[in-house]
Amino acid sequence: MDQGSSDQRARVSGQRLASELQGVQVAMGDERSATSVDKRLGQRLRARRLEMDLSQEQLAERLGVTFQQVQKYEKGVNRIAASRLVDIATALETPIVHFFEGMGPGKGAKSDRATEMMATPEGAQLVGLFLDIKSKPVRRKVIDLVRALAQGD
Repeated sequence: MDQGSSDQRARVSGQRLASELQGVQVAMGDERSATSVDKRLGQRLRARRLEMDLSQEQLAERLGVTFQQVQKYEKGVNRIAASRLVDIATALETPIVHFFEGMGPGKGAKSDRATEMMATPEGAQLVGLFLDIKSKPVRRKVIDLVRALAQGD
């Protein structure tokens, strides 16, 4: 084999490697973007904050960040680092696993809907008030009422 064909093979291999590395760089850039998991963590964060009746400003103060940063975490726009998640769990007086409940293989849309509902002020308030009702028959009537209202929407 002559030197020319060896150089050509090396050049082709180098071009392939460069092409593959560009793909890796793109993937790494995408890796830093928020994902559906980040959005779900944000929903869980918001639900817990509302459950504790804290404003974004109050949580931000506890974390030493701006309320805009808390807003971005809640919307899933910014990813939450592991160390920050520890701070958030501490500030919200909840174990870290709370943020991951309902995630993982085999978890369906029901848990997503419940998380979405708890991430709204009305949803958190509704659940809190519902839990205050001790009578099972009254709870059933509340469910029937909400079902009728939802069907009429």
